[in-house]
Order: sequence, then C-alpha cells, then structure tokens
Amino acid sequence: MNRSDPQPRRPRRRKRSWPRTILLIVFILAVLAGIYACLVRKPQVKPAPAGSTSQDVSSSSSVSSEPEPVKERKDDFFTILVSGLDDDNGGSDTNILVGFDAKEQAITCVSIPRDTGVYINGKSRKINYAYNLGGMDQMRETVSDALGIPVDFTVEVNLKAFVKLVDEIGGVDFEVPLNMNYDDPYQDLHIHLKKGMQHLDGQNALKVVRFRHNNDGSGYGTEDIGRIGTQQAFLKTVFKKMLANPQKITSYAQIFSEYVKTDLAVSELAWFGQQAILMGMDKLNFETLPGEWSDRLSRWVIDQDAALELINNGLNPCTADRTLDDLHLVG
Repeated sequence: MNRSDPQPRRPRRRKRSWPRTILLIVFILAVLAGIYACLVRKPQVKPAPAGSTSQDVSSSSSVSSEPEPVKERKDDFFTILVSGLDDDNGGSDTNILVGFDAKEQAITCVSIPRDTGVYINGKSRKINYAYNLGGMDQMRETVSDALGIPVDFTVEVNLKAFVKLVDEIGGVDFEVPLNMNYDDPYQDLHIHLKKGMQHLDGQNALKVVRFRHNNDGSGYGTEDIGRIGTQQAFLKTVFKKMLANPQKITSYAQIFSEYVKTDLAVSELAWFGQQAILMGMDKLNFETLPGEWSDRLSRWVIDQDAALELINNGLNPCTADRTLDDLHLVG
C-alpha cells in the first residue's frame, strides 16, 4: 500500500470546514422552493453506465458477475451526497452522505471526515482530494467505491449561499452561548462576538456556527459536542424565520439556483421535503463515519466493522447487506 501523500507538506493548521448546519439550511432552500411552487415529483435513479463505479454496488470490476440480489434496490430508498465548498480554491472539505428511506421513515446523515483514507486510481489518498481531482463526479465515484454502495444524487453547495440566506431574511436574533475570540490570519478569519442575545447578519452568523475554540484554547470544552448544540439551535432559529416569511420564496429559490449545483430537479427535492415533513424531525439521525486519526498514515482511518454496521443500517439502498469485501478504505 502506498502510504505517501503526493501533496506538498504545509504547516499543521486546519481549515474551519463547513458545519453540517450550513448544508442543511441550503438544502432546505430547495425543498421550500419546490413545495411552495407545488412541484412534486418522485426522484428517478438513472441506470449506471457500463463500467461505472459510481453506481456499481459491487467491489468487483465485472458488473455481470454480480448476483441479482446484490443489485436489487429497496423501495423508496435513495442516497444523496451533499458537499460544501469551503473556499474559492475548488476544495470540498465537508461531505455528508444522506440515506433517505421514505418507506421505513428514516433519514441518516453521515459526515465523512475530510482526511478519511480512501483509494483513488489505486493510490492511498485523503477523500477531499477527490473533488480537486475531478469535481463532484469524482467525489461521487470515490464515496461509492469506498463504502460499497451507489450514490444516487449529488448536491454541491457554495459557502456564499449561507451568508446570502441569512441576510435575505434580515438576519436573526440568536443567543450566542459564550464569548468568542478567535483569529486565523491564514484564512482572514476573525471571530469576536460577546456572549448573549445578538442580532446576527450573514457574516457574523457564519462565524458563530464555525467557532470551535478561542485563541487561548478556552471555549466549549468539548469542541465538537458544544458546537453541534449551537448549530442545532441556530438551524431552528433560521428555519422558523424562513417559514414566517413565505413571501420571500422567490428570493430563496434565486439563492439556491445561484449557489447550489445538483442533479436533482427542484420538484424532486420537493418530494424529499414532503416525505421529511411527514416523518418529523425525530426521524433525522446524524452520525460520523467512525474511526480514528493515524499519525503513521496521516489519515482518518475508518473502523471498518463499525462503518459496515452503519452503512447497512442507514445508507445501503440495496436489499442485500454489504460485506467487508465491498469496502475500499485505507486501514
């Protein structure tokens, strides 16, 4: 196995990757647009082209050798890869694979860490390299090959959409949970906000949901757990204000069309929205692809047994369970 990373070494600093909240809010834009326009159509999964790994659910390169139960799909089960562009450099640092099971009424959203070790063109790479190599098509193929399941649809979100949306609804009143003082000159990111109720415009709202810790290391204490709580509270605040301003649906749709790329029609997104509303928020489940950081490999190494259980329970649209042989993950 090739453990080397051909990308040049850089100082050990991490970009503030997209919080899940941002992706969900932008996804809601399209759902609302379709519902208010009364355009609803059940999604249709396109047949995979011959030799394509993006829709080939087998780890074998020979599609014809697959037994039929492996290719048979569950009713009304779809997978959607949502990717966020973290900056203007063409990189995708946040990737969430959604398993949408309308029949069993369950939505599973699995975050794929940006440093997850996968194989691309036979070489060990970090998964965020896939987007730089070939955009969403390469990202779809890489995720499908790594997890052994088809990726039916993709949604590509630009960071500017979040800022535009919050500004469009006139900002939001939000209880900032703690004093935030963080500076990252590499990104020109400066977060300086006081604890307490504040009216946030788009730029400051983005800072709140991106914040993890202060310059001196203080903050939530448990960075990710604390931040997720803030993100969830913020999402509820924004969603409530969006619903209170249905007259702005044309503007929401314009933001979506300008900053979001997807192979789903708005009417198909509306179908997902209708189904989600019928299910209720308690059917929405968030997970992270389980694993741990390896200094030896400089990768996020997936716990393949735990990942397989997660895939079969919430992401696999096929009637036959995946096996460890179907996974292509660095370990």
